[in-house]
Amino acid sequence: RERAPLLWLGETMSAIADNSKFAGNEQQKDVRISNIVAAKAVANCVRTSLGPKGMDKMITAANGEVTITNDGATIMGKMEVQHPAAKMLMDLSAAQDVEAGDGTTSVVVICGALLSAAEELLSRGLHPSVISKAWQQAAVEAGKILQKISIPIDLSDRKNLIKTASTSLNSKVIGGYSDVLAPLAVDSVLGVCDDLKVSSTVDLNDIKIVKKMGGTLEDTELILDGLVLDQGCIKAAGGPTKMEDCKIGLIQFCLSAPKTDMENSVIVADSAQIDRIFREERRYILKMIKKIVKSGCNVLMVQKSILRDATNQLSQHYLAKKKIMLITDIERKDIEFIAKSTGCKPIAHIDNFTPDMLGYAQSVSEENTGSGKVIRVSKVKNPGKAATILLQASNRLILDEAERSIHDALCVVRCLVKMRSLTAGGAANEAELTYQLGKMAKTMGGVVGYCTKAFAEALEVIPYTLAENAGLNPIKIVTELRKKHANGATTAGINIKKGCISDMVEENVLQPLLVSASAIKLATETVQGILKIDDIVPTR
Repeated sequence: RERAPLLWLGETMSAIADNSKFAGNEQQKDVRISNIVAAKAVANCVRTSLGPKGMDKMITAANGEVTITNDGATIMGKMEVQHPAAKMLMDLSAAQDVEAGDGTTSVVVICGALLSAAEELLSRGLHPSVISKAWQQAAVEAGKILQKISIPIDLSDRKNLIKTASTSLNSKVIGGYSDVLAPLAVDSVLGVCDDLKVSSTVDLNDIKIVKKMGGTLEDTELILDGLVLDQGCIKAAGGPTKMEDCKIGLIQFCLSAPKTDMENSVIVADSAQIDRIFREERRYILKMIKKIVKSGCNVLMVQKSILRDATNQLSQHYLAKKKIMLITDIERKDIEFIAKSTGCKPIAHIDNFTPDMLGYAQSVSEENTGSGKVIRVSKVKNPGKAATILLQASNRLILDEAERSIHDALCVVRCLVKMRSLTAGGAANEAELTYQLGKMAKTMGGVVGYCTKAFAEALEVIPYTLAENAGLNPIKIVTELRKKHANGATTAGINIKKGCISDMVEENVLQPLLVSASAIKLATETVQGILKIDDIVPTR
């Protein structure tokens, strides 16, 4: 038998030294792949929820609470994820929700597709920094292409705004009611917008959604010249529940006797002293009530108090005697909204209770709804820029989902105030970007061109997923869509109702430019962040 050749000691040492150069690379590769796999798993979880025919998720909490939704931000927000890279996708969905309010599922799906493309490029030996830089350039180019194919819009064009809000609502559980809810969303945002010509944003805190069980979503209504409060009025002492020609006062102090500090107490042994305390209390409250009556106020709203009772039986009795309607337990966070809606000013001390601090309305009344009572303030004399949407539905799950859907529709209209351009929906944007960036990649050449081509192909995940979720043949649909865009049809998209490719502008499937632009920008930034991580270091 031949003996195996012997290695000299020097050769062995040099071989070990050569291999030690690559020892760290294996670990870096493993960490990157682990991050990509974890993030892709989260993206695949919400992928089936994309589009009008997307599936819904039933989310169960530890306390037994159930949520049914297909809103990406809600699903991602309620998901319990351990892996740090997967948590980056949850932050991505939340960032899209803040920036645009819609497209929260799309942004996660795009991020997942880009990570798959990155995994492929890394396996071919490309450096993460090269991929990251090339994709940053591709994302900038994508923004320019979207700007080029967008349609400018005027905010006075209510018809197109309603079409855009309807597109957002059609992908929700309550999509069947989009013709009722879309006009409400548009009118409420336009109602609170300071100046349609110059405003660059809208504060959605000026639009309050009051949810009430009973009735159907068709009974939902918008109140622009008043407000609705989700509570009843105090009638224990025989106070009125309806008032005409109202002068509304909003107070932030208590109509009850002052108390000692929490740790202190007053011990009274003498019955004469007890009578004196009662007399003083009555005199103290009467003094305040006289001041309120003198101002002409006949509807009084009282802020909730923690340390002592906002009103006591004595003050309720005197107010009822003077025919003043009393509404208590107004939350601190609602004070600003009520002041804006009714035109009154919050009063912090009884000495400031003067007629100029009051708001004026034609009527304030308590109304019964299916599951409780509401207070409706109607025809306010000088209403501020505020709106209330009274949302009604048959059960709690639909009510909660309707609130999330209306919030998305409001955000879509706000996007158009921020960036006044529309684009075609139905994956027309992504298909056009795939075509244009693919064409650009051919002229670039080299590694950058190769990476740009991978970026362009990754965006095709949106049309593919839309077709797949609608039960269509994705390969056939996407091939046909490519052909249309290659022939110059920039607004061609997937018509899910008819199961074919058609012009999305003619089909009234429109979405704000900001939704698509921010989705691509944020998804690219997140992928860049994940690619740059080469190690996970736990700390105590």
